[in-house]
Amino acid sequence: MSTIEPVRFLDRATPPHIFTLIVLTGLGALSMNIFLPSLPQMTEYFVTDYRLMQLSVALYLAVNAGLQILIGPISDRYGRRPVLLGGVAVFLVATLGCLFAPNIEVFLFFRMMQAVVVVGLVLGRAVVRDMYPADQAASQIGYVTMGMAVVPMIGPALGGVLDESFGWQANFWLLFGLGLLVLVLTWRDLGETARPGSGSFAAQFAQYPELLTSRRFWGYCLSAAFASGAFFAYLGGAPFVGSEVFGLSPSAVGFYFGAPALGYFFGNWISGRYSVRAGINAMILYGAIISAVGLTLSLLFFLIGLKTALVFFGFMTFVGLGNGMVLPNATSGMLSVRPHLAGTASGLGGAIMIGGGAALSALAGAVLTGDGGAYPLIAIMLVTSVLGVLAILYTIRRQRQVQG
Repeated sequence: MSTIEPVRFLDRATPPHIFTLIVLTGLGALSMNIFLPSLPQMTEYFVTDYRLMQLSVALYLAVNAGLQILIGPISDRYGRRPVLLGGVAVFLVATLGCLFAPNIEVFLFFRMMQAVVVVGLVLGRAVVRDMYPADQAASQIGYVTMGMAVVPMIGPALGGVLDESFGWQANFWLLFGLGLLVLVLTWRDLGETARPGSGSFAAQFAQYPELLTSRRFWGYCLSAAFASGAFFAYLGGAPFVGSEVFGLSPSAVGFYFGAPALGYFFGNWISGRYSVRAGINAMILYGAIISAVGLTLSLLFFLIGLKTALVFFGFMTFVGLGNGMVLPNATSGMLSVRPHLAGTASGLGGAIMIGGGAALSALAGAVLTGDGGAYPLIAIMLVTSVLGVLAILYTIRRQRQVQG
């Protein structure tokens, strides 16, 4: 749709209200991080080791990435609404599987199934792009994800409290209940915003080369992938650092864990407020630099002996702030390269971004042994953030060459 139609809340004959898009994306964010403070306790419950338990993050992200390759073309062919409803329904089944898993292998299987909730993230962005032109879409995506940022701010803290009070299963019961509410809301409010494609499903995949041969598409994808890669490494390693390096309780880990989300909230506010005025490339560059500077300062503080939980988690707000500026604008850039393939671009770009994140999450879990403290995690995040700066600088240079 080139222009937005009038929106009536809880009327599925019109495009969705922004609140519906926020909760759809927020459910995925909550599913990703609410149980992270419980990882050490879940390791004991399933009688396994932390590296295997941490795969509940890495495998989730890997399946998440793979699904995004499928979700985009399917939604471009058949529409956003049926794919969203089906994805949330499968998520509910998978959540029950996690709750009743008798061992770590079964738990990991259903945990991978839970990744289908990524339909909310992929298609929430695509719906915005269906409704708005490029610069305005970046602003609207910023507002949507600013609201979503509240979830990871409170999710780990809530998860830690639930774990200490009722056990790790309480986190998954909460996910199940919220999933039911989101399913009902989506059914009632989300009208179709895409025009279903006329070609075959195979024809949808055949359009991938149109995106993959675009240097602009790759530039925005890599900018988003490297920027978010630092955060995914944090997801994989921060619970270990908090509990094993700093000796924090689950509730304390949950409290500190939300530090990047606080920065992310303000970063998304900045995107929503200034993306149209400054342009998406400038916003991506500034955000990437902020992330790299924050991690550099964190490393310097550790090197001079200030190795505290407050220092480690405090500087992670810079990572969140930078990502809040990078991701909405890089996403809008991806989707605007070929507007008629917005769903495909959202899925493919998200797969590239989260696939790299899965690898970094697994790497963080593998290198953290306790002997090196927080240094390995900070180093991984810093290198990734610097690569994000280089990626957007390359993209800006290529755009100037084309325009020149």
